[in-house]
Amino acid sequence: MDLKQIQYFIALFEDGSVTRAAKRLNIVQPALSMQIAKLEDELKQTLFERGAHGMTPTAAGRLMYRLYLPIMRDLKQAQTQLMQRDEVVSGHVSLGLIASVSESVLADALSRFHEQYPHVEVTVADGYSATFIDLVTGGQLEAALINRPRARLSLDSEPLLDEEMVLATGVNGGPTLPPVIELAQVQELDLVLPTKRHGLRGVLDAAAQSADVLLAPRFEIDVLSAIVKLVENTGFATILPRIVVERSVQRGTMRAHPILAPRIVRHIVRISHPRRPISAATEALTAIIADELRKVSAGASDPVDS
Repeated sequence: MDLKQIQYFIALFEDGSVTRAAKRLNIVQPALSMQIAKLEDELKQTLFERGAHGMTPTAAGRLMYRLYLPIMRDLKQAQTQLMQRDEVVSGHVSLGLIASVSESVLADALSRFHEQYPHVEVTVADGYSATFIDLVTGGQLEAALINRPRARLSLDSEPLLDEEMVLATGVNGGPTLPPVIELAQVQELDLVLPTKRHGLRGVLDAAAQSADVLLAPRFEIDVLSAIVKLVENTGFATILPRIVVERSVQRGTMRAHPILAPRIVRHIVRISHPRRPISAATEALTAIIADELRKVSAGASDPVDS
């Protein structure tokens, strides 16, 4: 077995057709069929069932794909890193960012990134976690930073930051509360929260359900900056990641109250397609964004006295 045979196998597995796989590999169909036959003979396993509708992987074929795909991906990443070791990082990054990240650290992260990698073009999409999962799966985005969903993902997922969510109130006109609050007490407040389409709302609803707490917001808004501005100027309260409200806390227009019983934590992860290695430029931009997130999170103020 050699690398070429494994590449041929993976292409046939993914395309399901000798014709399409051969076109993808830029070889003639008989050459592909011959290499797959040699591979099956060497392994003493039938990897595909031949039928009128194409090539259907057998159980052995599905197992081989699961075992060898990560190896081939690692080899490709190693080759890319070696080739770019002494070269200028260039190319194009297409990245999806949830609003809590784009609104809090994107500008600073892009400024740093451009200073270090001036030859890279960047396209950033703003949206929901569920939308980004579809776009990365379909290849429209190379990667995305999202709130980790409760359901299992078929994409590669790399943890970037675990972050506390806090109850935020306005300094002028906001309710008077203790520095630290229990989630059950939140039920008594006039809340403005993201809608149920938003990944953050999923985190909140899961925590509330586990604590047997009913969250019934007066307003539901998906624009996080609008939520912050509303809370700053009214008696409403909200529950958002600390990085979203930290600038307002530092300006003295909001108070952030840690929530206990239960503590609410959201997990930011980077998702990418398992069959599409992350480029060096995307790795670099992700690392800078993650660093900016950690700096904001580490610099968050202690509970503010009421």
